[in-house]
Parts: sequence; C-alpha cells; structure tokens
Amino acid sequence: MADMVRRRGAFFCRLVLLLALSFTLSVRPVLAQAILRDAETETFLNEMAKPIIQAAGLTPANVQIVLIQDKEINAFVAGGQTVFIHSGLIQAADNYNEVQGVVAHELAHVVHGDVIRMDEGVKQATGIMILTMVLGAIAMAAGGGDAGAGIMAAGQQAAMGKFLAFTRVQEAFADQAGTEFLNKAGITGKGMLSFFGKLQNQEMRLAIPQDDPYSQTHPLTGDRIAALQDLLKSSPAWNKPIDPKLQERFLLVKAKLFGYVNDPKITLVKYPERDNSLAAHYARAYAWHKAAYPDKADAEAEALVKARPDYPYFYELQGQILLESGRPAEALSSLRKAVALAPNQPLIAAILGHALISTEDNSNYQEAKRVLRAAVARDNENPFAWYQLGIVYEHEGDEPRAALATAERYNLEGNPKMAMASAQMALAGLPSGSPDWVRAQDIAMAARGQVTKDKKK
Repeated sequence: MADMVRRRGAFFCRLVLLLALSFTLSVRPVLAQAILRDAETETFLNEMAKPIIQAAGLTPANVQIVLIQDKEINAFVAGGQTVFIHSGLIQAADNYNEVQGVVAHELAHVVHGDVIRMDEGVKQATGIMILTMVLGAIAMAAGGGDAGAGIMAAGQQAAMGKFLAFTRVQEAFADQAGTEFLNKAGITGKGMLSFFGKLQNQEMRLAIPQDDPYSQTHPLTGDRIAALQDLLKSSPAWNKPIDPKLQERFLLVKAKLFGYVNDPKITLVKYPERDNSLAAHYARAYAWHKAAYPDKADAEAEALVKARPDYPYFYELQGQILLESGRPAEALSSLRKAVALAPNQPLIAAILGHALISTEDNSNYQEAKRVLRAAVARDNENPFAWYQLGIVYEHEGDEPRAALATAERYNLEGNPKMAMASAQMALAGLPSGSPDWVRAQDIAMAARGQVTKDKKK
C-alpha cells in the first residue's frame, strides 16, 4: 500500500506540474523560439495596434508587439505588456484587421493580468488534488485500495476540469474586453469574427471535438462567434472600411515574411515571376537571395526601388542583398538612403554600421561609430548592434569600451558568465563613476547574481 501511495504521489506531482505549466506550454516558451526583428514589420504592427492600445487604457510606448518565427496560428502574452504573435498567424490573416482582432484579445489578457492570475487557477486545482489524495490515502489505509484509487482518479479529473474552466473564463473575458477595445477605438470587428471563422475551420480539419466544451482551454470557437457578433455588429464602426494604405503595408509585410521563412521554391510558387505586384517582388527578392541568386534578388529589389523611391525599407532590402552578397561598398548608397528616409529606425542604422565596417576602409569607421551609437541609444536590446560597436571600439584601441559593448551583447544573449567577465574587464579600464563605468557595474552585478542562481539549481 505504501508503494502504491508513493506511485500515486509521484503522479500527483506530475499532474500539478502539468496544471502549472499548461498555460505556458500552450503558448510555447518564448526563449525557445526565434524572435524576428525587422524595422518595417515592427513599425507596422505598432502603428496598427496603437488605437487599440490606447482604447485599452495603456500607453503605446510601453507596449511591444513581438513577432516570433513559428508556423502555428497563435498569439499570446507571457507577462508584462508584450504581445507575441506567431509568423503563422500573419500568414493566415487576409488583412490587417484580422490581426487587430487578435491583438485586442491579447491586450485584454494584459489589462486583466491573466498571466499573474493563472496561479489562482493552479491553486484551486491543487487544493482539489490534495484533498482527494488525503481521502484516497485514508481509504487505502482502511483496506479499500480500489476505492482509494478511484477517489484519486476522480480528484485528478476534477482538478483538471477546474483548471480548464478557469482558463475558459479568462478567454471569454478577453474576447469580451477585446471587443470593447475595438469598438472604443472605432475599428470594425469584422476581422475578429472572420479570424475566428478561420480558427473554427482549422478545428474542423484537425477533428477537434466541438461537442465537449469542458475539455477545452478556450470556449468553443462557434460559441465565441455567437457571443460576440451582436456586440460587434452594433458598433458604429462595424461597416467602416479598412484603411487601404495600411492594407498595402500589411501585404508587403506578409510577403516579406513569407519569402524570409519559407523555402525559395515554395515562395516562387506562391509569388510567380509573372506577378508584378510590389508584394510579389518583395517575396521573390528574399527567395532569390536565400537561394543564392544575387543578380535576380538585386533585380527584384531594383524594381521595388524604382516603383517606390520614397520607401526606406526597399532601400534597406537592396543594401542588405548587396552586403550579404559580399559587396558592402556598393551597399552603402542604398543603406544611407534608407537611414535618411527613416532616421528613427535603429535596426536599419545597425545594418549600415555593419556595412561600413565590412568595407574595411579606415575612413568609414567614424561614420560607423556615429550610426551605431545612435542605434544603441534608440534600441539598446540589439546584440548585433552592440557587437558591431565593439568592433569599432576595438579598431580604435578603446579596449574598455569594446569590453563594455561585448558585455552588453552577452547580457542580451543570455550568457551571464561572459557578460560578467567582459563587464569586469571594462570596469578595470573605465573612469570610475562615469556613465559607462556605472553601466558596466550594473551588468557585472546582474550577471554575477544570475551565475550564482544558476549554480544553486
């Protein structure tokens, strides 16, 4: 009997762990996935989401919309004010309004603090599990082994049911609040409903049961549509058309993303050479570049630049193709135009800095230093920019600042040992009390704390 109780206890621990992790597993850990950073995409997503963020009572500058490379149709929040969107969701959407509906739903989770409140659901389920474990053990001790096992099994099922019910309530609230955000922002909810329709079709293709709502983490999609359509249709914004300029930008972002994440052969099937739309040129430029056809990729980029000489991201692409094809000096003109047209885009500035360094021309290092320092001042979470800046400092013989840039890079890449070592090297050479010295000290302290924590695990 004692052995049976131990086995049951082990299963209980695993089930409690399952309950605790079910939310994070459903969204998949962020750190295990590739975050896609692109100036054009980030700008578009932030502008598209801005009125919804404001309607939710949040400050746009404090909210991030982050794109993750994952083919699944999904979006989630994982704490803080960051909404993560899978690349598969962008590909599945027909228009930006459908993405707005998803963002509105996820922002409701942020406002409601659902990631923090998830502990409430776990505690409720765990309480049921502990009670039934005790009752089952008592029954076993009294000689009723089968009865005790039955009590435990029933408790496990009840606990999971309690937790799933908790998550369904959260999702239903997010649907309702997201709808209110859209209506308040004056944005049509047609996209929200049409995207729910896509999810419903996917559920049918995957044969997900539609008659057992109690086994689901979310309300059934059909029920979600029925619950929201009257509220959305009653909004004055229901028949408001989507912005054609935003839609054009969405199609460009979608095509760029498709060309970037997919095999070139697949991209060329979806966007054949007879298609002369800007989106098709964009996707094919990435496809040819990935397939190592630089002349064809450059021709596609040239077609884009000629069609829209005022669009910075086409110049960025043109410069990137030249740079990554081993022609950094030729890339400079395009990248300088991109930076001039989009002076507040640090990701583009970082590419220009890289190109300037790659020319190995000493006369370009001062410009590289200037643009890279501006880039990290606007976006200090780009390890690539810090790496390039470190190269500039190394070239100048400024070892302490080269070490500090390296510490910044390793800190962002999640390598506390190397971050601590580089920060300590920087502290040894920087003027005590200077801003750079203080920053190096901060990195060293944080990295040391993480290293100590890792050792205790």
